[in-house]
Amino acid sequence: MAHHTMEEDLNIAPPPQAQNLTSSMVTKKWPFLVTKGRFQLLRNFRANLQKVIFGTKLAVLFPAVPLAVVADFYSLGRPWIFALSLLGLTPLAERVSFLTEQIAYYTGPTVGGLLNATCGNATEMIISLLALYQNKVNVVKFSLLGSILSNLLLVLGSSLLCGGLANLRKEQLYDRKQADVNSLLLLLGLLCHLLPLMFRYALAGEYASIATSTLQLSRASSIVMLIAYAAYIFFQLKTHRQIFDAQEEDESEDGEKAVIGFWSAFTWLVGMTLIISLLSEYIVATIEAASDSWGISISFISIILLPIVGNAAEHAGSIIFAFKNKLDISLGVAMGSATQISMFVVPLSVVVAWTMGIEMDLDFKLLETGCLALTIIVTAFTLQDGTSHYMKGLVLFLCYIIISACFFVQKTPLIDDA
Repeated sequence: MAHHTMEEDLNIAPPPQAQNLTSSMVTKKWPFLVTKGRFQLLRNFRANLQKVIFGTKLAVLFPAVPLAVVADFYSLGRPWIFALSLLGLTPLAERVSFLTEQIAYYTGPTVGGLLNATCGNATEMIISLLALYQNKVNVVKFSLLGSILSNLLLVLGSSLLCGGLANLRKEQLYDRKQADVNSLLLLLGLLCHLLPLMFRYALAGEYASIATSTLQLSRASSIVMLIAYAAYIFFQLKTHRQIFDAQEEDESEDGEKAVIGFWSAFTWLVGMTLIISLLSEYIVATIEAASDSWGISISFISIILLPIVGNAAEHAGSIIFAFKNKLDISLGVAMGSATQISMFVVPLSVVVAWTMGIEMDLDFKLLETGCLALTIIVTAFTLQDGTSHYMKGLVLFLCYIIISACFFVQKTPLIDDA
């Protein structure tokens, strides 16, 4: 029979001294219970820090982030701020892709795929919006054009090259249907870029208000491009999912599992996006100073350097899958990202500029539009037969080198269209 004290029977709480005594006795008797509860949060944070920050070989570049903030705070020199911000963006862009993959394990492949594609281009979208806010229209055009060129020539080219060299004795096959859909959308986007350019040359000298007409045509084309991209999303996720199912099946074959929790990944993602926004603001504000100091044209920095940093995640992931002879995933990453920039981010920037009262059109000038046209045509020809080898990747990669050299020697001043 259990014995009760009078205080227990009358439900009288023990005095504070007794509570403290009890607590101290528990601590002495079972110290691991208190220690476990006290340090569990710290352990979780350390584990997440280990996986998120130190889980990449690019972690050596993370110190550039606080250095960029310090350089801006003490006004150490605008070219230094630009260089440190550019270095700091590289691991951040790669880690954002990692975090969206972790979230995709919980949301499923459909939402996860969309989230991955969108967050993979987060750096370009943030830079574009900040440049628009500062009325630097040409920086927006150059950086978005460079992202398309980088995905189609550098990312896809190096993936096919490395995949071909790693699988010399194997036949590399991929599903043409997915590449065909992306090529069609890229050609539609190219048409929307060509029309304002041809419009300007065809009607030069005939109409005084040609700039207004070009702007109206660009805004109408942007709305059409957004409708086409919405239809593409519906096509990909609903009516013709079987075309894109191979990519999801290949990804599920690896049997990988999430290494951090959903809310942890979401919190890290929000934090890194805010840091990317800060560094992007530094880049947009100091790009002219870096160009003058280094003697490199704005077009080369915007079209070549910024997209290489922004596409670090796509580049690494695409090459890894090409090494594993999973070209469908490599094509999905590179072509999907280029399609999203061309058919969603570019027209969205035009519409956002429209709402802000800024005159941004789809006329990317003759040289830039010509490079875009040749890139899309060369890529479409490369992917037409459903097989791959390292020579195809080498040709695409060399095309990117030539275009890079073209913009490196081009010394044109930055003249905003606003």
